[in-house]
Amino acid sequence: MDSMVSYAVIMAGGTGTRLWPLSRRDKPKQLHVLTGERTMFQESVDRLLPLFGYDRILVVTGQDLVTKLSEQVPEIPSENFIIEPEGRGTAPCIGLAAIHVEARDPNSIMVVVTADHYIRDVELFRKVIGASIKAAERGHLVTLGIMPTYPSTGYGYIKQGERLHEIGGFDVLRVDEYVEKPDEITAIKMVKTGDYSWNSGMFVWTVGRIMSEFRSQMRELYVQLSEIKECLGRPDYFDTLNDVWSKVEKETIDYGVMEGVNDVVVIPLKMGWSDIGSWSSLADLLKSDNEGNVIFRNHIGIGTKNSLIWGGKRLIATIGLEDMIVVDTDDVLFICPKTQDQYVRELVNKIEISFSDVC
Repeated sequence: MDSMVSYAVIMAGGTGTRLWPLSRRDKPKQLHVLTGERTMFQESVDRLLPLFGYDRILVVTGQDLVTKLSEQVPEIPSENFIIEPEGRGTAPCIGLAAIHVEARDPNSIMVVVTADHYIRDVELFRKVIGASIKAAERGHLVTLGIMPTYPSTGYGYIKQGERLHEIGGFDVLRVDEYVEKPDEITAIKMVKTGDYSWNSGMFVWTVGRIMSEFRSQMRELYVQLSEIKECLGRPDYFDTLNDVWSKVEKETIDYGVMEGVNDVVVIPLKMGWSDIGSWSSLADLLKSDNEGNVIFRNHIGIGTKNSLIWGGKRLIATIGLEDMIVVDTDDVLFICPKTQDQYVRELVNKIEISFSDVC
């Protein structure tokens, strides 16, 4: 059987709230250089490029980010940017991308990734995508699992079942259960068993299969997507999209589809993955000095240890600072113990009530 044509879909919306105040609505974390010399969006494209080329890389994002993303990777055709009027969760986002892919080729495969994840072993990533495409050609809904390196309470988990295939050197396992973000005791127990992987939020499937699942499990969304699809290429497309989208319910692909399917498979692997979901997780990826500090620009300190100092135009001077995060932008100075950075989103929600211009 000839291989099916595959398309990569990069979900590039979102504001990256947990990296506030660097990440904002008008310049979220995927537009920033964080771990290398390229922005996170550019790195996402770079990883996919040898497998798909620019023509088969589609980007789902908001209208306000299209120009900025396009400027970062001008080689991606303008028609490959899919406008999501407002964030409605991963299920509607993926569904919107699916009808665009289906319109191009109803017998194709979708590889769904995000624009704001870090992956150290790029070659391994490309190999597992190749294996996942082959698994999808067999009819499976495929998700990539990350072998846990510690008992994280910040990720969802996937319980791995029986081994169904070996493809390209990778074990393809049945998904037995999805587990929401656990407490610490539960996470420790799960990691010890070796039967669980982190849910990376990366998926591979045929477009026909995912549309079939929307039709059977998320009927209302399927009808809404069908209405939008009818207008593809027509002058009234954006009017219809905006009207329909205002009625779309928020939902994740995990809740909406994956948890209700019997033949979801997972390919677990270690490839140096992180969703960079906090300042402390970013610090873990960056090179530290002899005192354990990660310094970005303009800092002088005495007795400062194990801290992340993300400087701006001003000099940051510290004495006796330990296990802290300091982020200085043009209009905000943020200071937080590393152990408290999980509350950044809560802080931003509070700030939005009185100071929406800094979010």
